[in-house]
Amino acid sequence: MSTPLAAGSCSLRLYPHDDRPAVGIVDELLAQARLGAEHGFDGVMTSEHHAGFAGYLPNPLQAAGWCLDAMATGWAAPCPLLLPLRPVALVAEEIAWLAARHPERVGIGVAAGALEVDFELMGTTMDGLTTRFADALASLATILRGSAEGPLADDPAVARLTEHPVPLVSAAMGPGAVRRAARLGAGVLFDSLSSPDRCRTLTDAYRDAGGTGPCVIVRRLWLGAPPRDRLDEQLERYRGYAAESAQAHWTGDEVLHADDAAELAPRVARTMERAGADTLNVRVHAPGIPSDAVREQIVALGSEVLPRLRKELANG
Repeated sequence: MSTPLAAGSCSLRLYPHDDRPAVGIVDELLAQARLGAEHGFDGVMTSEHHAGFAGYLPNPLQAAGWCLDAMATGWAAPCPLLLPLRPVALVAEEIAWLAARHPERVGIGVAAGALEVDFELMGTTMDGLTTRFADALASLATILRGSAEGPLADDPAVARLTEHPVPLVSAAMGPGAVRRAARLGAGVLFDSLSSPDRCRTLTDAYRDAGGTGPCVIVRRLWLGAPPRDRLDEQLERYRGYAAESAQAHWTGDEVLHADDAAELAPRVARTMERAGADTLNVRVHAPGIPSDAVREQIVALGSEVLPRLRKELANG
């Protein structure tokens, strides 16, 4: 297993199955986390939206902690957590204490957010969001690499970050965002719908700006015939709120699939190479896909595709 968010790692993106009560949602989430760790995924990621937005959780950091307790091995990261919705010091304290509970198994990814309802529920707005996010990211990056100042530096878990920093990546949709991440020593995270060519433009800009962290690409993988109707529904849902500037770089659902693992693994490797990405985060879930089908894919992808993919990347 790799260290959290490390270059070369292959992690699993977890989502709730909303066709069941809350207790059942948590049980299934943790079952999938365990299954991923048992079948070769290096770690898991959880992400954030509020107000019951289909397929998302409001508490990705808390859910990452649940996963770590449930998994015998592997790392977990709230990724992305919507940073402008919380005080930076609170995020830093909570992630630092989670890392103290699970040493060397915790990472974090952050994003600015895009759904207005997320901000309304927290009693705030999206006004000045870019600046607010940039300022918060700069502060968080400073703390997580062990350079906290003032009273926060007296917190024992925060003080531990000096020798045990928590890896950080930032969701990035444009050249300015990747240059900012590079300047702050953070890695970058690209969404599941941006084309490989767009990702390559951004990874090149990140490396040119001196970025040395991981370049994480999220991609949907499916062994066999993918459930196109469910994926199309999810794509339309994203189109309903994603910024036009982001959608301009979408060329389809970007699902990578094949009937055979020996065919799928090199296809994924070529996509990563084309994108300039060195780290993979795998998404299987979409609202409406039965949990049994997701579990089957986790086992098949982890056991059959990932070993071949790692060989492809090592020989790349």
